[in-house]
Amino acid sequence: QFTSGEGEELSSRQAKAALREAIAAEDKRHPLSDEALTLVMKEKGFPIARRTVAKYREQLNLPVARLLKE
Repeated sequence: QFTSGEGEELSSRQAKAALREAIAAEDKRHPLSDEALTLVMKEKGFPIARRTVAKYREQLNLPVARLLKE
C-alpha cells in the first residue's frame, strides 16, 4: 500500500496501471530507464523505488528499456 500526500492509500494495482500507462506513452525511440520511470511514478503520486519499478515491469511482462528501443 502507498499513501499519497493527502493520506489516501493507493494499491499496487493502481501503481502497476500507472506504470503501464507511462511505458505506453513513452517515446519508443528513446524509452525511459527504470530510474526515469521512478521519477514519472513519483510525479503521478506513486513514490516507489527503482527496484519496485523493475519488479512491476517484470510482473507486467514489459521489457526493459534497452530491449524496447526501436
